[in-house]
Formats: sequence, structure tokens, C-alpha cells
Amino acid sequence: MLSLLPIDLKRVPREELHRQILRAGIMAELDAVSLYEQLAAMARDELVRKALLDIAREEKTHVGELLALLLKLDEEQAEGLKKGEEEIEALRGSL
Repeated sequence: MLSLLPIDLKRVPREELHRQILRAGIMAELDAVSLYEQLAAMARDELVRKALLDIAREEKTHVGELLALLLKLDEEQAEGLKKGEEEIEALRGSL
């Protein structure tokens, strides 16, 4: 099932609109990655499987592009990502 937008972009305050547009784009691209990878796992034809996985990789690049732009527009999001990475590294260190 594809994600539904949790907000109505028409009602988002102007100063928040671009950040929310980027988040919606990231959601859509992640849905696409998941869809193509699931379809590839079901494909019996090797060419179809390879093509779907290649498309999924392209969608991952789109996620990266949208996230990079979001992090430039939202300092709090950038800080949250950095903090999350630090927490994961701390967990890895404790294993």
C-alpha cells in the first residue's frame, strides 16, 4: 500500500511549504523503492528482475537528492539526522 500524505499541502503555512513538499517527495520515492524491490522479488524473468532492481536504485538516488535539499532547508531536521547517526554509532559500539 502506498503512503498517504498526512497533511493537506494546500493548508501548510507558506514558510513550511517547501519542507513539506520535500518530505512528501521522500515518502513517494521510498514507496517506489519498496514497490520495485517487492516486484523484483516476485519476478521470474531475470531481465525483468534486474530492470526493477535498477529502477529501485534510481529511486534511492532520488531519495538522496530530496533529503539533501531538505537538510539545507531545515536545520532541525539536519540536526536530528546527525543525532540519529550518533545514537546508532553508540549502539554499534556497545555490541
